[in-house]
Amino acid sequence: MTSHTATTPSYAQLPIIDLSAADRGPQDRALFHAQLRSAAHDVGFFQLVGHGVTQDETDALLTAMRAFFALPETDRLALDNVNSPHFRGYTRTGDERTGGSRDWRDQLDIGAERPARVPGPGEPPYWWLQGPNQWPAALPGLRTAALAWIDRLSAVAQRLLRELLTAIGAPAGFYDPVFGAHAHPHLKLVRYPGSAGDGTDQGVGVHKDYGFLTLLLQDTVGGLQVLRGDGRFHDVPPIPGAFVVNLGELLEVATNGYLLATNHRVVSPPGATERYSVPFFYNPRLDAKVAPLPFPHAATAPGVTTDPSNPMYAEYGYNELKGKLRAHPLVAERHHGALLATA
Repeated sequence: MTSHTATTPSYAQLPIIDLSAADRGPQDRALFHAQLRSAAHDVGFFQLVGHGVTQDETDALLTAMRAFFALPETDRLALDNVNSPHFRGYTRTGDERTGGSRDWRDQLDIGAERPARVPGPGEPPYWWLQGPNQWPAALPGLRTAALAWIDRLSAVAQRLLRELLTAIGAPAGFYDPVFGAHAHPHLKLVRYPGSAGDGTDQGVGVHKDYGFLTLLLQDTVGGLQVLRGDGRFHDVPPIPGAFVVNLGELLEVATNGYLLATNHRVVSPPGATERYSVPFFYNPRLDAKVAPLPFPHAATAPGVTTDPSNPMYAEYGYNELKGKLRAHPLVAERHHGALLATA
């Protein structure tokens, strides 16, 4: 009997991709592209090392982040995102929803720092998503650290996306026009305070991301789980200095299912254990229309798994707005009651 041991995937860890290999000789670069293509096609998740982000850069962000969550609650609530029609600011523990259930975490949502744009007559309502952030007056360094992180990870994600497209035989710069100066990056500074105490353990419910790429900095506590090919959720053990990368639904749609957007969730840490994480979402312009990607495997792509309750729209901004209205019902009710019927 032929043994299949060699082809059985290991679920003990995600694939590990070294981005610095792209700068080495042709043989290393070819192997890097083969590994990247396999990770994105077969799993939809991987650990990224060799990305060039230094420990000093990471420490600057984490120090500012921990200082924010150490502020008195009144200081954090002064940034309550209920006061922002742009869904920016602080969300109290339990106020965000995934799959209709509360997420047991609190967080600060940050985007590109731009003036508010109120949609005019006939303009798409997703322009509400553009606007200023809310910053704590007591921590001026947080603004500096967070905006620097957005710029730094945007550059890493841009390079990674170009290498990924190259890896599947597509033009490396095909999606450059939908990013640029008007891209819509999104950064979350997240604290999981431990278990809810009522038997629920949803740190974040099961979901897929709806942009292009997500780069996650997680601490050593763990809790992220990814749905793998055996139909089970598996833990993602933290690797020091690595970003956990997953593909969003836009890439799955653009490749007709060849690249995977994979379901994942976060299980709350036990007891009163705190967990910190920093997801960064590399998203295109709100008005971007994401064209199908031309690549050699397009004709044999398996197609996209559709969810009738979660339709994908041609313009990216509608997907982002739909997600925000569902995830932040208090903001939606205060500022966007007229939009809720279409969410």
